[in-house]
Amino acid sequence: MTSPAVSFEVFPPKTVDAAFKLWDTAQALAPLAPRFFSVTYGAGGSTRDLTHDAAHVLRRTSKLPVSAHLTCVGASIKETMEVAEKFAEAGVTDIVALRGDPEAGSDRFVPHPEGFAHSVELIEALALLDKFTIRVGAYPDSHPDAASQHANIQYLKRKFDAGADEAITQFFFEPESFLRFRDQCAAAGINKPIVPGILPVTNWTSARKFAERCGTKIPAWVDEAYRAAERDGRAELLSTALCTELCSELVDEGVDALHFYTLNRPALTRDVCRALGVTPQTTIANVA
Repeated sequence: MTSPAVSFEVFPPKTVDAAFKLWDTAQALAPLAPRFFSVTYGAGGSTRDLTHDAAHVLRRTSKLPVSAHLTCVGASIKETMEVAEKFAEAGVTDIVALRGDPEAGSDRFVPHPEGFAHSVELIEALALLDKFTIRVGAYPDSHPDAASQHANIQYLKRKFDAGADEAITQFFFEPESFLRFRDQCAAAGINKPIVPGILPVTNWTSARKFAERCGTKIPAWVDEAYRAAERDGRAELLSTALCTELCSELVDEGVDALHFYTLNRPALTRDVCRALGVTPQTTIANVA
């Protein structure tokens, strides 16, 4: 089995302790020579400055590409594009362009009165700058707001047509979810890279709630497996086995890149990568 290329998602710290956790995550995973680290954006743009600072520091210290999240939520077009320019000035030239989750207190996305109406508009504006590699989200189990899987895939096609270079999927629990989606996208004329998003489960209760919120299907057998594993104190072992098997099956089906949602907890992700043959290549630089 050929080892896949990997990339890792982290989130920006809000406290000193969280900053150390982010740094430990980078220290643990940078030696695996990822294609990039991505840095998330809080709901409603709540971590805009933190995302910029974390992306800048990660870029400077790891010398690796960093892909910063940018959303349409809670900001005017002018403000959003100013953030994009600040990323470029900091040497962060990869952006994950997303609509974003609804702001706190709302159960649906409402565009800012002077903001982008949706992610396609944001992608078009970023593409016109001609400064960024643009990544976007994709949803194997369909986006919760999509009318159908067909509509879900057509909207992804619009994002690519607007200038996106690559898509990263929401996480899923069975390889068939991604493989079926990949085939449907190809049939729709999408020929840009679509990278599976992988969630190594460090806490099943949290992961389950996250899956329900973002429309990821939860197979009954996975639910039952975690219930039994938690009773027996084997949840971590189960997570390592399931995640490794999922990734191995994807690689066997021709997938050559994987994107891991680390939740700033690197141990399980590192273990899975090593099981896939992704071994340390480099060391992270000291903070200058």
